[in-house]
Amino acid sequence: MDKTLQTVELDEFDRKIVAALVEDGRMTVTDLAVQVGLSKTPAQVRLKRLVEAGVIKGFRAIVDPAKLGLDHVAFAEVKLSDTREAALGEFNAAVRRIAEVEECHMIASSFDYLLKVRTADIRRYRTVLGEKISALPHVASTSTFVAMETVLDAGGRRK
Repeated sequence: MDKTLQTVELDEFDRKIVAALVEDGRMTVTDLAVQVGLSKTPAQVRLKRLVEAGVIKGFRAIVDPAKLGLDHVAFAEVKLSDTREAALGEFNAAVRRIAEVEECHMIASSFDYLLKVRTADIRRYRTVLGEKISALPHVASTSTFVAMETVLDAGGRRK
């Protein structure tokens, strides 16, 4: 069985460690241990196990896209002309190379993929759509929905 698909058994301390790091991924192991009610060494061992098991996939800075001039969000529905495995693989590989595509999900619907696209403004989005997304392998059609406000983001933070 593919290791990435295996569920990992977590006890109460593991769940507390994950929850604490979701809130503050920069906390020290000492602070983490205090927060979850363990001494430093057991907390460190558990943290290492959670990382090695893939429960914790990494640590990164969460930036404010608006501060970077990237506060225009659009969702593009993409319908493909061919949905055989080879075509899906070609599309998947190509869409990963478009920097403006923040998320890409295969969807069970009347369309095949839903892309979250982040750009500076609608003009830039139109360029990305016309020159990059529409040019992806096997794209038959697209439909765009522009986000007016973000109420809850991927990190679970309420706006």
